[in-house]
Amino acid sequence: MYNEKKNFFSKSETEKVNLLDLDYKAMQSFVLSIGGKNFTTKQIMKWIYNFYYNDFNLMSNLKKETRKKLHEKAYIYATNFSEEKISSDGTIKWITSINNQKIETVYIPEKKRSTLCISSQIGCFLNCKFCATGQQGFNRNLTVSEIISQIWQANKILKEKRKKCITNVVFMGMGEPLFNIKNVISSIKIILDKHGFSLSKRRVTLSTSGVVPALEKLRKVIDINLAISLHAPNNFIRDKIMPINKKYKIESFLKAVSKYLKCSSANRGGVTVEYVMLKNINDSNHNAFELAHLLKKIPSKINLIPWNFFKGANFICSTLNRINIFASILRKKGFNTTIRKNRGQDINAACGQLTGNVINKNIDNYI
Repeated sequence: MYNEKKNFFSKSETEKVNLLDLDYKAMQSFVLSIGGKNFTTKQIMKWIYNFYYNDFNLMSNLKKETRKKLHEKAYIYATNFSEEKISSDGTIKWITSINNQKIETVYIPEKKRSTLCISSQIGCFLNCKFCATGQQGFNRNLTVSEIISQIWQANKILKEKRKKCITNVVFMGMGEPLFNIKNVISSIKIILDKHGFSLSKRRVTLSTSGVVPALEKLRKVIDINLAISLHAPNNFIRDKIMPINKKYKIESFLKAVSKYLKCSSANRGGVTVEYVMLKNINDSNHNAFELAHLLKKIPSKINLIPWNFFKGANFICSTLNRINIFASILRKKGFNTTIRKNRGQDINAACGQLTGNVINKNIDNYI
């Protein structure tokens, strides 16, 4: 299998490349290395991402010699969904098994769009106290093909069974995307590429908890919708519920966000601020005023998220009345504020409920 730490030109003759690991530029280099032409890259990507073929023999417009070399040097493998759970509200959770571990992908159908929430890691080492994923521990980053497979399989299923396709992709599943920045960037390139999934950059959203150096790097490489998992109006509260804040304080996080927004055309309406509502922790009127003050210089849309229960957690969701009052304060301060409608709660597919199955590794050195 393709090793992201090595260039494929250095692999032994017996190793093969999974073409789902390659964005357009890498695919082009590979195709040229086996004697193909530039247009061959477009042909192959069309078969993969338009028709969802993984058999070179069925790619009828490729030369016989090209197909032979592809068989020798490459393969197309998308990790399969091993389980499917359907919510009463139409949300679907797909589970992928990878070496006895599981990641989860969530499909959220709406009238005008179909959103796929994808994972970027097996587990998560951020250990956010209010998130079920963070309590599972961490094993490893997903490869490009493992990230792309979630979209590839979902689109294939939806086209065959529902005559639909994914219109929006959000990196809000298991893991912190910016701790897997290399593979996430390559995946986003495939998602945006007209020869890949061909989604608009305004239809792809990456959510981060505040990995400042990686966010600085992302700003220089790719422009997509940005969402930030803030969840607290000050460092005191955020330190307690989000350990990453002890390394990257709110001020440095928001400074990096401001820089990203200045370079971005995808974030015309501002960054989406995600704020989970936790009773007696971050939901007071004072907290709302603090949040408004914190964000006064940052173009933003605030998304209040009723906390979703998971076993073993020591939190209580703010009451609907408290959430409405909190939202009202923010709106009066001029912020576009919405209250998220939780989807898929009955199958544990709502925000903060994804768990999968994670065989832990030592994570002490990550934060």
